[in-house]
Amino acid sequence: MLSPVLLELLRDWYRLARPQGWLFPGQNPVTPLSTRQLTRACHAAADIAGIGKRVSPHTLRHSFATHLLEQNIDIRVIQVLLGHAKLDTTALYTRVATNTIREVMSPLDRLTPLVAKKDPPQAVPQVVPQAVPQAVPQVVPQVVPPA
Repeated sequence: MLSPVLLELLRDWYRLARPQGWLFPGQNPVTPLSTRQLTRACHAAADIAGIGKRVSPHTLRHSFATHLLEQNIDIRVIQVLLGHAKLDTTALYTRVATNTIREVMSPLDRLTPLVAKKDPPQAVPQVVPQAVPQAVPQVVPQVVPPA
């Protein structure tokens, strides 16, 4: 799945960089970017972003799946997108998504100052219904004298 926004960014980068051979060349332009270089770039991006947690290129994949779950995308669709053979593998993301959802703060709460609380609502008198005497049948035990 390639975002149209990312595709446009990649096209712009390609027009400017004009890489020879590989779209993402390594230190040596005739070889592709190595997994180690990709991991270093991922760590550098996390540092720049101020992310203190441990990250790796796999974190991006994991985040992608979690965000899809949070958008209520069917887990079987996510399974296909991630290339998982078994649904059980994809289902591991559901536990993480649940925890993530609990921690999400509304963007509105981040942007607006807390509104001062108004006066607490006045006490509402509660109407307690009066006990209505009901006709209660009384059972009187009859004492039968011994014979």
